[in-house]
Amino acid sequence: MIMNTDILIVGSGVAGLYCALNLPENKNVVIVTKSEASKSDSFLAQGGICVLRDENDYESFYDDTMKAGHYENNPHSVDIMIRMSQEIIGDLVSYGVRFEKNGNEFTYTREGAHSRPRILFHEDETGKEITSHLLSVAKERRNIQLIENFTMVDLICHENRCEGIVGHDKDGNYKSIYADYTVLATGGIGGLFEHSTNYRHLTGDALALALKYGIELRHIDYIQIHPTTLYTKKNGREFLISESVRGEGAVLLNAKGERFVNELMPRDVVANAIFEEMKKEGSECVWLSMASIPEKEIRTHFPNIYNHCLEEGYDVTKEPIPVVPSQHYFMGGIDVDHSSKTSMDRLYAVGETACNGVHGRNRLASNSLLESLVFAKRAAENIIEIYDKSERKSYVEIDAEDYNGYQEKYRQWVLEAIEKEKRSHE
Repeated sequence: MIMNTDILIVGSGVAGLYCALNLPENKNVVIVTKSEASKSDSFLAQGGICVLRDENDYESFYDDTMKAGHYENNPHSVDIMIRMSQEIIGDLVSYGVRFEKNGNEFTYTREGAHSRPRILFHEDETGKEITSHLLSVAKERRNIQLIENFTMVDLICHENRCEGIVGHDKDGNYKSIYADYTVLATGGIGGLFEHSTNYRHLTGDALALALKYGIELRHIDYIQIHPTTLYTKKNGREFLISESVRGEGAVLLNAKGERFVNELMPRDVVANAIFEEMKKEGSECVWLSMASIPEKEIRTHFPNIYNHCLEEGYDVTKEPIPVVPSQHYFMGGIDVDHSSKTSMDRLYAVGETACNGVHGRNRLASNSLLESLVFAKRAAENIIEIYDKSERKSYVEIDAEDYNGYQEKYRQWVLEAIEKEKRSHE
């Protein structure tokens, strides 16, 4: 089966949706997503989204981002992200996103490694608030078609030019989708790991195809561990305890009830301190106490965390909760320029699957949503600026048998590439 469109976007998180919304309505856009549209990691983001508060905040925002990334960040990318942040927030508000306010003024919170409060939020479900509004607007656009439960298994390429993708629906029916331009917004790689805050279906498919076709990758061994996820012996995705909880005063304790780390250090520093404490004690977790946060604030600022912990048997207003570090975010990915263009013609990558260098070795808290949105918009703007209709001379025949066992093969490709990159730094 064959489908044609102007622009194809693979993924329905904030990057994919916002890219689509920044394309003109005279272009036909198809968004395909591996699961249900609402099951992207963007929906799971709790803490918030950074914004440049004013010009006096620029230097500290820039320095905080660079320091957290161990100064391996791309300075130009960081500058672009910060400079565009207020524009992005304005767009989100126009789409109906409701950030916390005190009267007519935004309320800002602070997270680890930030030198001042500059994070906008909606309760402790900021990602859901943003992504659900983007999805709602996208569904209303007559030029945007959303196809759920469609898995990309291959790129359609000719002489280093992308012409679309091959994929299948949940019943295993294969289809080719041809497009003038293709945008990969496939999210993270948490599904490759035993312990992760990510959805299990996010398995780095775009990275596997980049490896298959020689598309340039960058920093694919830069994988962030989030210090605080709720410790459980149940299978499945780990529940994140937002960094903003620590930003509001929660502290980490060992089994003796002793504080052992500055909770507002960068994530990698805090995670390593937790691992060291667990090793010293021979324990499977440490403890997070919210005793210093007023009960009213916990219930209003962190209602999702409060209710989830209550369901698991912990009342965070009365007792510490057990936490453990888990794989959380992928700083590396498909190498892109400042317009999100990959090394393959007519192919773009945005969001967590892309690497433009903003995050360096370690992502600063609440920069993920902002970075995804900024460079998704730049991808859309660049596509329109250079738009040129593709002349397709032939169509590829699909043989489903060619893709037997592709899931495990792609998984091994990505994991082996990550290990190879790690060894190259030793």
